Amino acid sequence: MKTPGAVLLLLWWGLLVVAAESGGVQYEGAASTQQTCQPDIHTVLREMSALLAEQRVELRATKTQLEAMEKKAESTETRLRASEKTVEEQRAVIRELKDKQVEQAAALRAVGDSVTLTGSQVEELRRDREGRKVSFSATLGDGYFGPFTVSTTLVFGNVITNIGSAYNPNTGVFTAPVRGVYHFVFFLLGDGHASNPTGAWLYKNDKHLVMAYSKQENQHVKPSNGASLVLEAGDVVYIKLYPNAWVRDNANGHTTFSGHLLFTM
Repeated sequence: MKTPGAVLLLLWWGLLVVAAESGGVQYEGAASTQQTCQPDIHTVLREMSALLAEQRVELRATKTQLEAMEKKAESTETRLRASEKTVEEQRAVIRELKDKQVEQAAALRAVGDSVTLTGSQVEELRRDREGRKVSFSATLGDGYFGPFTVSTTLVFGNVITNIGSAYNPNTGVFTAPVRGVYHFVFFLLGDGHASNPTGAWLYKNDKHLVMAYSKQENQHVKPSNGASLVLEAGDVVYIKLYPNAWVRDNANGHTTFSGHLLFTM
């Protein structure tokens, strides 16, 4: 590609050649020589002007291309900076996740160390879990019971439910397997009698707490009662027949004793 400097040098060289040729011509032929050289100079000048115009157009096009390339380079640099920022942010997130993973692994190891149990501890936990499932119901059984001159424990021998096996149907005694709040109810069926009532006490250990009692000369009586008790593990609960009282039951299960664990403490 021709440069403006080369064009000016070429123009200057052409003028020197023309001047040298004009100076060496004899006076007698001056008129004819000037007529011959002037058209040649004008032609050279026109060609050079056209060449200069072409160079200007090429220069402007080159400048436009350079500006476009600069803009493209700036855009590429901007995208590159954005990509570098995104990569750095992702690296920061990865570092944070790795730190959390290390913390979680340490916490898991600590928990694993703390929950390492011996065989006896596992068995104790199993018994404790089983001890939280406590519920029973039993009927007295067909027949009459009493009257006795002293209070007597009623043995409800027909078991309906005995989850946790805390109730003993051979003795009529419930033994609390764990400390907690328990609820107990008992229902009695009796025949009316002039001197023998129908009544019983709910006992906790060696103390009676509540009583169901009814006395009338004829017709059936059906007294009942119940209570929620706080029991320690090993406490006992049972029903005692009131002195000189009597109760009865049949296959329909009128006289019953029931209890269950509400919650542990």
